[in-house]
Amino acid sequence: MTHYLDPFDGSTYPLDEPRWCSADGRPLWIDPGPGIGRDEIDSTQRSSWRYRAALPVDLTAPITLGEGCTPLLEQDWGEAGRVLVKAEWLNPTGSFKDRGSSVMLSYLRERGVAAVVEDSSGNGGSSVAGYGAAGGLQVTIVAPESTSAAKIAQVRAYGADVELVPGPREASQQAAIGIAESGEAFYASHNWQAFFLQGTKTLGYELWEDLGFRAPDNVILPVGAGSSLLGCSLAFSELLTAGQIRRMPRLFAAQPLHCSPLDASVTAGVGTPVDRPVRPTVAEGTAIARPLRLAQMVAAVRSTGGGTIAVPEDRIVAALERLCRRGLFVEPTSATAAAACSMLRAAGTIRPEESTVVVLSGSGLKAGSTVAELVEPLRD
Repeated sequence: MTHYLDPFDGSTYPLDEPRWCSADGRPLWIDPGPGIGRDEIDSTQRSSWRYRAALPVDLTAPITLGEGCTPLLEQDWGEAGRVLVKAEWLNPTGSFKDRGSSVMLSYLRERGVAAVVEDSSGNGGSSVAGYGAAGGLQVTIVAPESTSAAKIAQVRAYGADVELVPGPREASQQAAIGIAESGEAFYASHNWQAFFLQGTKTLGYELWEDLGFRAPDNVILPVGAGSSLLGCSLAFSELLTAGQIRRMPRLFAAQPLHCSPLDASVTAGVGTPVDRPVRPTVAEGTAIARPLRLAQMVAAVRSTGGGTIAVPEDRIVAALERLCRRGLFVEPTSATAAAACSMLRAAGTIRPEESTVVVLSGSGLKAGSTVAELVEPLRD
């Protein structure tokens, strides 16, 4: 029977009761399921809910804004040859996180949750606020005082309450947990909630369908907390179990060199945190110094024969300019994956004849002034 699992000590909890952590305060996980075949895709749904049969529980009243079914675009990426770009920035609130928010909040609402709290300084908060509004939930977003006004504006527009907290990102998390522990709201964290990953795994199923029910050779993703990486790992593991694909694609995690804890651990050959200096990066969406699910992220790239790439700032900016000049207006975080593609090709790690998908995760409209400041000087 499917259940929540604490990977550290093996303790389990029933899925009927919403939880965001184990009894010992660790993040929970839901093991890969049996997977589905093409006949189990609900073709009446033009959204990520077409893969609802792959979810571990039956959700009868989903909160949906038409997330998923994003374009897969073929691009000539110069030295990297032809690559496939997954346009995840075209989701309703502007990022891939809508897949996770849709499933997570649908699950919580069906189990009686009416108010949620989330800590986020970017796409996660916007997504939870948007889907909370669509589902009639009361939403509170806790964010650092340093969060850009533009990002907070999107959250407020959805009608969510916003609490700005002084200090580092961790202070916002503790404040949100405090609200949840007081009983005011359920902690619907995109980093902690296992059902968020059940939503992001629809990205892997969608790539499988996009490619004529085949797995790509390589998938390159920008990675911070790891929800897109772990979602793809879950999906392709399930498809392999179901006999729908012959092998796992290689998963590559792209991180800015200035904040690359996953790359540091993989390079050191361990599944635990490794000290590496953290500096500010233009790819702020992946600037997470201590991801909660580090050990699982390490396992995801190693088990597929993939790897990690730490991308210097100048390469991120150059890739951003290149994407924008092709009409692909994405936030700098997404450009990290595009830059990684070029680096992997130059190293001979991926080959032009292989099918390679580059996931572009967030819209440049969320960081318009930043993108302009980074790209405009390159024209001089």
